[in-house]
Amino acid sequence: MAVNLSKNGPALTAAFKEVVDEKSSTNWALFTYEGNSNDIRLAEKGDGGLEELVEELNSGKVMYAFCRVQDPNSGLPKYVLINWTGEGVKDARKGICANHVSSMANFLKGAHVTVNARAEEDVEPEAIMQKVAKASGANYNFHKESSSRFQDSGPQGPVGSVYQKTNAMSEIRKTNKDNFWAQAEKEEEKRRQEERRKADEERQKLEKDRKDREAKEALQRDKRDKERATQIDQQKKYQQQVEAESKEQEKQRWEEQEETQAAQKKAVNRGESVEKVNEAASLISQRALNPREMFKQRERGITPSDSDVPSAAPASPQPEPDEADGQSRCEYDEQEATPEEPLKEEAPAANSYVQEPAYEEPAHEEPAQPQVLEENNYEAPAEETSDKGICARALYDYQAADDTEISFDPDEIITGIEMIDEGWWRGYSPGGNFGMFPANYVELI
Repeated sequence: MAVNLSKNGPALTAAFKEVVDEKSSTNWALFTYEGNSNDIRLAEKGDGGLEELVEELNSGKVMYAFCRVQDPNSGLPKYVLINWTGEGVKDARKGICANHVSSMANFLKGAHVTVNARAEEDVEPEAIMQKVAKASGANYNFHKESSSRFQDSGPQGPVGSVYQKTNAMSEIRKTNKDNFWAQAEKEEEKRRQEERRKADEERQKLEKDRKDREAKEALQRDKRDKERATQIDQQKKYQQQVEAESKEQEKQRWEEQEETQAAQKKAVNRGESVEKVNEAASLISQRALNPREMFKQRERGITPSDSDVPSAAPASPQPEPDEADGQSRCEYDEQEATPEEPLKEEAPAANSYVQEPAYEEPAHEEPAQPQVLEENNYEAPAEETSDKGICARALYDYQAADDTEISFDPDEIITGIEMIDEGWWRGYSPGGNFGMFPANYVELI
């Protein structure tokens, strides 16, 4: 990345101008980076020359120094640019800062000598001044040297000596500076360790907080899941209860509907049976001979003759259980009572038949059955019951008018049938009773 000179631009420019200005006492300025960024800042400035400048250089940083010195040949001001890269700087940082040298040279323009230094030996004031002297445009000591060229200069000193004059103050400053930078390095390392320790503690604290938060969230999530499961179970139970109640209500409605349909069907069948009974009764009433009277006479052993048969046949009893049925039965009983008197005169000893009591209409809707003596119950002998004989299936329901008839419901089987007349038969009901019934109420099987 490029070096940033705009952030602290006013301070950098002011320091540079002070060094360039010959009237200013400030003759050097030192620039460095802000931390590990690429922003240049003013580190220090002073008026002590190269000696003071060299003492401010840090071996652990990259720094740029701009100094004003006096040319030893001409006495004119000269400017020196020092690119300092300390030995303690990391290689990666050195590579990055090496790209900034040209930018700093353009900013600190006007330098006569540029020194790239890495150690203190590279920034010795004497060595820098020698470079300044060599960089000057004219050598004003040329004629002086030529005039004394052939003069005897006296005995020469030993040749090849490496002796250098020791500068006590320079040595002290150098030692102090080394100690200072060593102490600074230790403090910097200590500070870094403290920062690492704090960072580790902060990281451990954050990790602990994260684990605690995750555990708390897991507990809350489990609690919510359990509550949700409980709500779902309750909802299922409620739905099952509602479905059970709905099924029960539907079953009740279906049963009621079935009962209603059965009642309607029974009413329709009864209506059809009533129509058939009325039709059969009308057909029987048109006959000249009453089969009931003939049947009773046969039971008493009397053969009916033309003189005994009345001129008009009595009305056949209606099988319907209503008021009209009761009236027809009463009329039949009254007509039936007329031929019983001569029978009693002809066979008084038999005394097997008693006149039927007069029919009284009951208070209930269904008419009372007329009472007849037990002699009129027709019981078949054992020989006849053992053999069923002719059988028929009931098409309609029929209710007996008295004990001489039998009652049956549709689809019941009547056995031992005797066809005593075209309109009236007699046989055994499913209950074992023997009596007469209308022939058009059954079908032979």
